[in-house]
Formats: sequence, C-alpha cells, structure tokens
Amino acid sequence: MTLAQLDLTGDLARPARLTVPDLLNWPLHRVRVSFECATSGTQVHRFAGPRLYDVLSAAGPGFDPVRRKDRLRFLIAVSGTDGHHALLSWAEIDPDFAHAPVLLAVSIDDTPLDRAGPQLVLPQDRCGARHISGISAIRVDGGYGAASRPVPATPGRGSAEVR
Repeated sequence: MTLAQLDLTGDLARPARLTVPDLLNWPLHRVRVSFECATSGTQVHRFAGPRLYDVLSAAGPGFDPVRRKDRLRFLIAVSGTDGHHALLSWAEIDPDFAHAPVLLAVSIDDTPLDRAGPQLVLPQDRCGARHISGISAIRVDGGYGAASRPVPATPGRGSAEVR
C-alpha cells in the first residue's frame, strides 16, 4: 500500500515529510462537523486527528523571540492533491489568540486516510470551503514582516483618496 505524503515546508527549523501513520504520534482529537454545502446540502462527518497547531509547533516555526507578537505575521498555506488551497493565519490556531481547533484529520467517519492523505478540518467554519482533502503540502511563511510593508499609494496614481 502506498501512503500519501504531506510536506511541511517554509520558515521551519524542522521541515518534514509526514504520512498519516506519522500523524498518529500526536494526541488525537475527535470532532463531529456539519458543513453547509451549496451544491449538496448539509454534510455531517466525524473526524479524528492531531491539531494543526501541535504538528506545526513541533516543526519549529521561525518566530523571532525578541519581537513582540511576531507570530502574528505568519501565514499557513495548505494545498491538496486535487488542486484546492486554503490560507490560515497563525493567530487562528495559536492558543494565545483564536485557538481554533483546526485538525489534520487522519480518519473520516472511522475510515483511515492512509492512502488518500490527511484532511484539513476547520470545525468552526459554517461551510466547508476551507476543508482540504488529500493534503500534499503545508507551508508556514513569516515573510510578511517589516521588510515587506506595503508602500503607500500616491493619490492620483491608481489609488483612492480618503477624505
């Protein structure tokens, strides 16, 4: 049996390639989720898996301990094998901020996801738009600091003037 693999990359001290059996090494959380889908109505499923926060924290995000609230500039990009993508902020999953119980599901309705790959589950989302099946990559990116601050637009040059 070929196991699906998930690549953790980006601003991490310990990037990794993980499989569903690897994810079973973290504490598993169980959640029952209802998604309101525009095309197929309400979907209800049971998921089990580690919290995204736990897995990414173990990979050593490159937070600057000297900079207050440095975690707030980090984004998490999740990609699936089917071409779907989702973007989260670190503050969404961090216990010091929103503490959303985002899971990397290793099973759905008691069916293991070893071959299909883990799923991104956001129980707090009313619709399943950020639910990603068959996660192939997660990138943690903190490149949104002071060096990449936007330059203010010049009035009259494609910008709106605020009065």
